[in-house]
Amino acid sequence: MSKMEVKTSLLDNMIGVGDMVLLEPLTEESFIDNLRKRFDHSEIYTYIGSVVISLNPYKSLPIFTADKVEEYRNRNFYELSPHIYALADEAYRSLRDQDKDQCILITGESGAGKTEASKLVMSYVAAVCGKGQEVNKVKEQLLQSNPVLEAFGNAKTVRNDNSSRFGKYMDIEFDFKGDPMGGVISNYLLEKSRVVKQPRGERNFHIFYQLLSGASEDLLKKLKLDRDFSKYNYLSLDSATVNGLDDAANFRTVRNAMQIVGFMEDEVQSVLELVAAVLKLGNIEFKPESRVNGFDESRVKDKNDLKEMCELLGIEQSVLERAFSFRTVEAKMEKVSTTLNVAQAYYARDALAKNLYSRLFSWLVNRINESIKAQSKTRKKVMGVLDIYGFEIFEDGDNSFEQFIINYCNEKLQQIFIELTLREEQEEYIREGIEWTNIEYFNNAIICDLIENNQNGILAMLDEECLRPGNVTDETFLEKLNTVCAYHQHFESRRSKNSKFLTDHSLPHNCFRIQHYAGKVLYRVEGFVDKNNDLLYRDLSQAMYKANHSLMKLLFPEGNPAKVNLKRPPTAGFQFKASVGTLMKNLQTKNPNYIRCIKPNDKKAPHIFTESLVCHQVRYLGLMENVRVRRAGYAFRQPYEPCLERYKMLCKQTWPHWKGPAREGVEVLLTELQVSPEEFSYGRSKIFIRNPRTLFFLEEKRRQCLEDLATLIQKIYRGWKCRTHFLLLKKSQVVVAAWYRRYAQQKKYQKIRSSTIVVQSYIRGWKSRKILRELKYQKRCEEAVTTISAFWHGTQVRREYRKFFRANAGKKIYNFTIQRIVQKYFLGLKKTLPSMSPIDKTWPVRPYLFLDNTHKQLQRIFHLWRCKKYRSQFTDEKKSVYEEKLEASQLFKDKKTLYPSSVSQPFKGDYLDINKNPKYQKLSSAVEEKVLLADVVNKINRANGKGAPRVFLLTKSNFVLADQKTGQVKASVPLPDLSSVSVSTQSDGFFALKLKEGSASAAKGDFLLSSDHLIEIITKLHRTGAATTDQIGVDISDEFLVQFKQDKVCVKFVQGTLKNGGTAACKRKNNKLLEVSVPSP
Repeated sequence: MSKMEVKTSLLDNMIGVGDMVLLEPLTEESFIDNLRKRFDHSEIYTYIGSVVISLNPYKSLPIFTADKVEEYRNRNFYELSPHIYALADEAYRSLRDQDKDQCILITGESGAGKTEASKLVMSYVAAVCGKGQEVNKVKEQLLQSNPVLEAFGNAKTVRNDNSSRFGKYMDIEFDFKGDPMGGVISNYLLEKSRVVKQPRGERNFHIFYQLLSGASEDLLKKLKLDRDFSKYNYLSLDSATVNGLDDAANFRTVRNAMQIVGFMEDEVQSVLELVAAVLKLGNIEFKPESRVNGFDESRVKDKNDLKEMCELLGIEQSVLERAFSFRTVEAKMEKVSTTLNVAQAYYARDALAKNLYSRLFSWLVNRINESIKAQSKTRKKVMGVLDIYGFEIFEDGDNSFEQFIINYCNEKLQQIFIELTLREEQEEYIREGIEWTNIEYFNNAIICDLIENNQNGILAMLDEECLRPGNVTDETFLEKLNTVCAYHQHFESRRSKNSKFLTDHSLPHNCFRIQHYAGKVLYRVEGFVDKNNDLLYRDLSQAMYKANHSLMKLLFPEGNPAKVNLKRPPTAGFQFKASVGTLMKNLQTKNPNYIRCIKPNDKKAPHIFTESLVCHQVRYLGLMENVRVRRAGYAFRQPYEPCLERYKMLCKQTWPHWKGPAREGVEVLLTELQVSPEEFSYGRSKIFIRNPRTLFFLEEKRRQCLEDLATLIQKIYRGWKCRTHFLLLKKSQVVVAAWYRRYAQQKKYQKIRSSTIVVQSYIRGWKSRKILRELKYQKRCEEAVTTISAFWHGTQVRREYRKFFRANAGKKIYNFTIQRIVQKYFLGLKKTLPSMSPIDKTWPVRPYLFLDNTHKQLQRIFHLWRCKKYRSQFTDEKKSVYEEKLEASQLFKDKKTLYPSSVSQPFKGDYLDINKNPKYQKLSSAVEEKVLLADVVNKINRANGKGAPRVFLLTKSNFVLADQKTGQVKASVPLPDLSSVSVSTQSDGFFALKLKEGSASAAKGDFLLSSDHLIEIITKLHRTGAATTDQIGVDISDEFLVQFKQDKVCVKFVQGTLKNGGTAACKRKNNKLLEVSVPSP
């Protein structure tokens, strides 16, 4: 539907029939065909009156956005297309405005989308109710309870990747404004047998896989778990990973949801410890051990898993090990201890695992209830949401105790659905003043009585069989059923006294069949007694109670030795029957709203509609029965105002506006259309239409009338459009003509004006030229007079003063002129002097050629004076540094490639902070004189060319080489013994200290060293040697000899490509040659 369309009724743009009550003809085939047609167009919701049928699309649809929420907000139920939001809005507004408690019942088989439907209802209510910090917190907690319960209560099955394996009923409590205050969750029949065994192709509960996939390594180590699924017997491996399920991400979501709901960190840790304990429990295996009396006693095979489980729960290992080997039976004042064989030990282990997990789940529900319960004690409005398993029928006949009680619950829900639907119909008829006629329908109370009767119901007989002494088996239970229920019209068994089933080969001997409202279901009696007993040995309960774990005493209160109860605990069937009874009483106090979920195919794939599967679900959901009950009276009803608004164009008297009451307008309308009076009835506020054909007749008439009205509107619109276009053209022509006349006059005016300006300019030019000629003539006359006067006065002066001039007057004039020029030169030089920086080479341009030498001398004098001023600012230390730099320049400039890179580096001298560094305290005390230079150098070994780090110290009288690690002095050489220093012309840091022959220090030979501060070391050696003795020579060559003890070795420097990052490397070529590879420049 485009954005321009506005839907005002369910009947607009309808694909198929939006409300099954209006389906004509009503057959099972037409019902299924209508669902298929709507499903093919992505219309997944269909109504049966106020009941919503929901088909799982198995894909994302753009119908659950915030815009959709606003579209359905505060709208009439039938005003827009069928949608779950319409039902949620109707329920919420009835609760808020009419103060009626509501309940929303969501049923359907596994994979039909019940859980998703409940989430949509809750998210819609959360979106439309009030805002505020406290309200938002409550809403967030209610919504975040879902991920926690899904992790612990949902599992992957062959029908659904996220199947709820428990029934959930949530009461959401609202205040008088309709804002949520809190909630209460009830859970029904967790499928705890899944903990110890899963059918092929299915998984255990999600939390086990989420914990192993998403927990950190530290957490797994604390829980004594391994990430490998195959190491745990309780986890099925064939479906361990599920496409589309990210267990690790879901684990993080669950942790976050638990935090939002209000779980403390220690509570979360305790819960995860119990989950880990269940996994460890499944790995405990037993072996038989013969006793003296001839009976076998069970013993634990490998005690490692038992030990780790006991450490997790804080139980003494011996206590739990004994509980798996012995069973204590108490009767009055006597106690009898019996041994358990291997089969009984495995039964006890699995019973403990199931009870531990199911009780943990119940504790989780109670803990969530503590967090989300309403804090205020004022009167509350309640909306209940029931998400419970639908009717279950396994085609292979493998229906057991779980399916039996699930189907019993659905029988009760069907019973209350029929009762409440009929009651709602009857109340509406009475409210509207319509005569009520009894509706014929199938009452399934007889089936409920067959199951729940306290005297001879199936559950009562099952409890009686479980509680009686003697040999109790599933066969004895079936025999009892065959005796008591033999002639019940909805019970069938091959072994019953009823002879008509004796030859029914579709009914096995170990089975019985019940004819439910949704069809016949075959139940296999195997496991009924054990599953109903749900027995946990008292020894195990007491062992769990003794645990130091924070939750165990809460989960196993019956294990308290001080409160030993010899009474047998209630059976599973009894507990479930009581829970269902409480649920039914709760639902009967509320206004019901129904969502029936249907699974379109078994492949979990979109766009596939399996007719046989859908037909099967339609039958057991009783949808045809729902339609028949709704259609038994009047198929369609609508308030008078919207009815008149929709169909008023069908009658001239009501079109376009009806002035009187809406009911009278509807009466006039139906009379004008000649609708038979038997087809409708007038209520107090609504019109009731009996047959859908009448409604479709009105719709067809309306469609034809709308077409005629559309044609009329188009005709009027086109005429208006043409007239408007003509008037616009006429107005435009007038405007265009006016603008053109204006333009023509403007052009004419501009032409006259430009001509006038040209004439004026010519006249002004002529006048100006005339005045200019007159002024020029006058000026020439004045200049001539002035010139003649000047020459005349000059002649007179020369005549008067000629006698006073001497012979040297020209020389004086020349000197005076030169003096003025020099004075002007010096004043100009003063203003243009360069800066005081010694490196500034700029100098003003020479103004006169004869001042060339003077100009150069002044430049030299100014530079010397400027340098003197600059030097006067130096301290003695700075002078020394510059003297060293100057001396380095004299030694190495244009001689060694390394020199230019050292110019910008200051000579620091002490690079090791020798006097303050505690590492060199011993070495500092050994040197008495002031240290001029301290650095780490590499002493080159002639044997292999490799360097060893040494500390190099230079004082005024000697230089010292010491070990870098220990600080031990390796050599101390007086400077007078040093003859010269040899370096290469390359960019390396190698240098040779050559000692004088015959000196005391020359015994060990010369020193070949390398350093990053070569320029500074040699400069300081050269200066220090010159100050004390003869000047130390510096030889710069790429090949020189070094005296090593008795042998002389040639050190040769070559350029090449290096492998060690570009630094120079020394390598021994032979006994007489060391080659230093230097990187190419």
